[in-house]
Amino acid sequence: MADLLERVVVPVASEDDAETSARALARQSYGEAVFVHVVEKAGGAPDKAGVEQRELEAEEMFEAARAVLGDVETDIYYGTDVVETIFDAAEDVDASAVVVVPRGGNRLVQMVTGDVALRLVTRNDRPVVVLPADEDGEDSEDVT
Repeated sequence: MADLLERVVVPVASEDDAETSARALARQSYGEAVFVHVVEKAGGAPDKAGVEQRELEAEEMFEAARAVLGDVETDIYYGTDVVETIFDAAEDVDASAVVVVPRGGNRLVQMVTGDVALRLVTRNDRPVVVLPADEDGEDSEDVT
């Protein structure tokens, strides 16, 4: 799996998600990691939050990853399609794979985020590696 994890893109959606993903990655033998947050644009409609607010939130996510892994590369991407934007980021940094950690939560959360998760593993141009959230393989309780 070392070649597969040579240079990975790790998409994150919250501070807890970034920390959980960083901990999961830390248990693996990997080369380089680029943590990416996608700011979803509304595509003509007003955005839910201002760009500056979203950028500050992303920096907090990146700091959570750095607290676990040390100095890692980070970037913020903007797009109307989160999955497409994640793979754009992977292409931009010539990633060997996209690494994700499943997010737990109740059925409603899984229903809402299920489309993104399904599309991540079915509509891609490079491998997607799903790492367990913790050492015993249980999903994170993060609901974002």
